[in-house]
Amino acid sequence: MKFVTYLSRILWVVVFVVVFVFARRNDDLVVLRVIPGLTWEAPLALALLVAFSLGALAGVLACLSLWLRKHREVLRLRRELRAKGAELRAKP
Repeated sequence: MKFVTYLSRILWVVVFVVVFVFARRNDDLVVLRVIPGLTWEAPLALALLVAFSLGALAGVLACLSLWLRKHREVLRLRRELRAKGAELRAKP
């Protein structure tokens, strides 16, 4: 298990270094035209970080309804199981 932990930490360090180097090399300003008349000037790395974060948030929100549906089903099945267990214990 320690090998996996070390491998995971090394992978995180490599990812951090790659992202850091990317951000340092792409610090040029870009102009984002959001809607007509509204522009935003920001470094390319920041613009990409915001776009990635908004995409991740959209993905989480898209999965949220499915997760809530499954959670309600698990709760219903637990109640059902508890009722069946009480029913079996009540029988002599």
